[in-house]
Amino acid sequence: MEQVSTSINTASTVQSRRIKHPTWRHLIPYLLIAPTLIFVGLFTIYPTIRTFEQSLYQPGMNVRNERGQRVQQPDTFVGLQNYADLFIPQTPPHPIVGGFLQILSNTIVFAVASVGITLPLSFGMALLMNRAIRGRALWRFSLFYPVLLPLIGGASMWAFLYGNSGGLINTVLRSLNIPTQDWLNTPDLVLWSVIVVNIWKQAGFYMIFYLAGLQSIPKDIYEAAALDGASYFQQLFTITIPLLRRTTLFLLVIASTYAFQTVEQLDVLNKGMPANRANLLLWYIYQMYPSSQARGYVNAISMVLVVILFTFTFINFAFFERRSADE
Repeated sequence: MEQVSTSINTASTVQSRRIKHPTWRHLIPYLLIAPTLIFVGLFTIYPTIRTFEQSLYQPGMNVRNERGQRVQQPDTFVGLQNYADLFIPQTPPHPIVGGFLQILSNTIVFAVASVGITLPLSFGMALLMNRAIRGRALWRFSLFYPVLLPLIGGASMWAFLYGNSGGLINTVLRSLNIPTQDWLNTPDLVLWSVIVVNIWKQAGFYMIFYLAGLQSIPKDIYEAAALDGASYFQQLFTITIPLLRRTTLFLLVIASTYAFQTVEQLDVLNKGMPANRANLLLWYIYQMYPSSQARGYVNAISMVLVVILFTFTFINFAFFERRSADE
């Protein structure tokens, strides 16, 4: 009995030492993620903290001293006043932030319209490409091809299509005796012209996700439904769409996140003009950042965009990561 108790005590001592002094194998997971944590800390967390800090200040003015030399005054701490100036209209309008609410509204309309049209379109394309049709591989490639094009190159193509005098769209309209439009210079049309380009660029990408989801659904379910007399549309609304719910939610999050980060095509499609009617938040930040006097407002706008993107990230974690862990 003493030998058994001695062995148990020895084993418990060794086990406690292992717990108190983890071996190098316990440190491997932390060592593997350390480079990523360092990268995220240096290029995401630290810049975000600095941006928030700088958004609480107004840059000092350049003034002349008694000797006539240019001197930079120190920055002034204003707290949340920069944020208040963004959301509370001023009279007269501030030259830097006067158009912020218009641009924020543009961005929300752009995101809602892009996502609301692109996802159903992608789903319809996936349904077609999942059927046994002739030349299916070629059709799939043609629908996915816009995703492979650089965004600036694709926007340049659309700038030619939208051209006022020699553009292909207006040429076709003139041949049909239909009134033409100045697509990129009409305030009521320019934002929708940019939205069309975004839909064209992203629809094929989201189609791939839906296509993968459709091919993961067992065919036995459809065969059983067909034996019960269910029509195609009954199968679509009672089987396909419910089983693709998680795919749709995932695409909803990433598509919305991408829509709030859209900027490249505006460089080609009239730079958000006229009158900022097609301007978006990220492009506006890019436009205003070189102005030293706008730095406080630019940092505040950047934090507004960070909060919006963080909201979508939190939704993604709440609906997918935690639910997957629970399952």
